[in-house]
Amino acid sequence: MKLLGQTPVLRRTLLALSLATMVPAAMAQNPIVIKFSHVVASDTPKGRAADFFAKRAAELTKGRVKVEVYPNSQLYKDKEEMEALQLGSVQMLAPSLSKFAPLGVREFEVFDLPFIFDDYTDLHAVTGGPVGKKLLSKLQSRGITGLAYWDNGFKVMSANKPLKAVEDYKGIKMRIQSSKVLDAQMRAVGAMPQVMAFSETYQALQTGVVDGTENPPSNLYTQKMHEVQKHLSVTNHGYLGYAVVVNKKFWDGLPGDVRAALDKAMAEATKVANDVALKDNQEALAKVKAAGKTEIYQPTMGERFLLKKAMMPVHKQMASRIGQDTIDEIYKVTGFDPSKL
Repeated sequence: MKLLGQTPVLRRTLLALSLATMVPAAMAQNPIVIKFSHVVASDTPKGRAADFFAKRAAELTKGRVKVEVYPNSQLYKDKEEMEALQLGSVQMLAPSLSKFAPLGVREFEVFDLPFIFDDYTDLHAVTGGPVGKKLLSKLQSRGITGLAYWDNGFKVMSANKPLKAVEDYKGIKMRIQSSKVLDAQMRAVGAMPQVMAFSETYQALQTGVVDGTENPPSNLYTQKMHEVQKHLSVTNHGYLGYAVVVNKKFWDGLPGDVRAALDKAMAEATKVANDVALKDNQEALAKVKAAGKTEIYQPTMGERFLLKKAMMPVHKQMASRIGQDTIDEIYKVTGFDPSKL
């Protein structure tokens, strides 16, 4: 099992026994405690789905399981939580899909590819089907079991200039999260990608350190980026989502009927997460429009086609990194034929 390197997480782990190493027999009399750590607020799609899962887990197991949800990095910070999961210091996480490439599972970078999904129908055919399960299974060798995918949403582009034609992106500095795929995506349209922490983005936009960024509308609105971005283009060019994962040793040690109940609770929580994400993004766009500081532009079919065509070379550029077989499997599920571009 690959760990991310020694951090304060390891020192904390040595001070207490992890639930992952507890004897299952001891669980018969006491509730099985699952510590579910995440890094966002409770009033977000991920936060609300985590709380829903905790409630349903208790109901469906008749109190045999107690899920303790720790939002806002209360237990572990963004960069600590994956190691904490592997060590068994926490049992459950819902990290963004980009967090798995540093573990050596680069196939997850397929979700960063621009226009790999045209809409939620394409997306859920993958995340809810055999291809999605196959990707999650690749985490097993890292001591992690994948349970589900939760949506955050499709991304829009924002900047202090209109973004209508491909040429409009040339030369502008665009904030991205750390990703080789997203770097290539921005360069494909002539933009200059700038890797930056999410928490630093508002100030960078405000001061002109960067000109624009990409986000699901709910992220853009809740972080008040619309206050410092004059234009927004509803490109829906890329996807941002999470995978709910558990410590494999802990999960495998649970009684079979408990696992079955938790699987049911997770399936219900996944629907909550995805429904809330869709609703929040729709409402966020409406609120951005109502605020009156940002002009919202809906690209025509022709403009979106040309943006897609400009970004498609990224699929080939990243094939050796992600795996052409993984990309082809998604093409097959969605019915996408790149030769038609």
